[in-house]
Amino acid sequence: MSSAHHPRFRAFTPRDLDGLLRRVPLTDDQRLALRAVSSVLPFRTNAYVVDELIDWSAVPEDPVFRLTFPQAGMLPPPDVRRMADLLAGDAPRAEIQRAAHEIRMRLNPHPSGQLDANVPVHEGQRLTGLQHKYPETVLVFPRQGQTCHAYCTYCFRWPQFVGEADLRIATDDIAATGSYLRAHPEVASILVTGGDPLVMSTEVLRRYVEPLLRIDTVRSIRIGTKSLAFWPYRFTTDRDADDLLRLFEEVVASGRHLALMAHFTHPQELRPPVVREAMRRVRDSGAVIRCQGPLVAGINDSADAWAELWEETTTLGAVPYYQFVERDTGPQGYFGVPLARGHAIFRDAYARVSGLARTVRGPVMSAMPGKVCVDGVAEVAGEKVFALHLIQARDPDLVGRPFFAAYDEGATWFTDLKPAFGASRFLPGLEAG
Repeated sequence: MSSAHHPRFRAFTPRDLDGLLRRVPLTDDQRLALRAVSSVLPFRTNAYVVDELIDWSAVPEDPVFRLTFPQAGMLPPPDVRRMADLLAGDAPRAEIQRAAHEIRMRLNPHPSGQLDANVPVHEGQRLTGLQHKYPETVLVFPRQGQTCHAYCTYCFRWPQFVGEADLRIATDDIAATGSYLRAHPEVASILVTGGDPLVMSTEVLRRYVEPLLRIDTVRSIRIGTKSLAFWPYRFTTDRDADDLLRLFEEVVASGRHLALMAHFTHPQELRPPVVREAMRRVRDSGAVIRCQGPLVAGINDSADAWAELWEETTTLGAVPYYQFVERDTGPQGYFGVPLARGHAIFRDAYARVSGLARTVRGPVMSAMPGKVCVDGVAEVAGEKVFALHLIQARDPDLVGRPFFAAYDEGATWFTDLKPAFGASRFLPGLEAG
């Protein structure tokens, strides 16, 4: 039985939004604006997040409230007004959906080549539920795992959750996945992602994971999940929690590295005792917890938040992994932090933590060429520049090679940057824009 069908799990969706917002001193117009946003971008939370993680006395500034509840600024004001007018006028559902679709198409729903450059082809067939951006890594999107226990407002995977089939990445063709991997022995690492694969029952998750253990070239398996933060009972008291941990043990016993890629955005998510118990149980299975999350304006854009997050996850036996830059999709204009300020936050937080927590890398942009890390701001040959390098790349020859971009205080994404020193490109094979 999956968490979503567990008797203790209670989800809240847009139809519950008005009632939940009665806890907050908002006017009717303000509530309508938030409903308007939730008719375009996805909203889903659950009773654990609402009752255990949000400090309602601090709303609307509470970081987990901002992390999970729509904000009016997530859409341009004309779009908010348009959707609000439709909702207030009880417009037909089809008209509301058409308007929402038009707005979504302007929000760059699939950045960085997700629906063209990243989709592999095998035996003449596009495997639309897989992503193969880097030679050694394939992402698998199980069809049954394309939702989450709660949705993050900043999430770059928002198109998975809006009910438009053409925007969704998903597969249940396990045989085709295995055939593709056998034909590509360079693939050593699989990331099972979503959505959140851990909304699935262990029985269903096993159908995707066990076949990977019969492919010798697969040496590591990663599971991308927010469940440790948004539903830690998945590892403690869900009906198949013990079965899930036994599956983890089987993967580790096969000689493979198993990593839970845990998304933690704010230290507030680590404070309930059940989270610590869940992390202990995962670690006892032999799996490694690696923690990552984006730098998000209004939620965690301070060195204090990141230093506490990295130190606390390290204390709990997890490994700080990535601090990401908010991607160029959806509400990036609302949540994005300029690269210069983002690096200053990263640097200040990094300077405060012990060496054990300095496994973290960032700020990192998952851009079209690969994972671009902002190493710092410097003056070179009399010009102020960003120093950068690619941690990972479509072209492996670009990995680890430093390059420079002209300093731009307002730049929030890789495509905002221009090569320094009047050059036409950053590196051979790495173009601007």
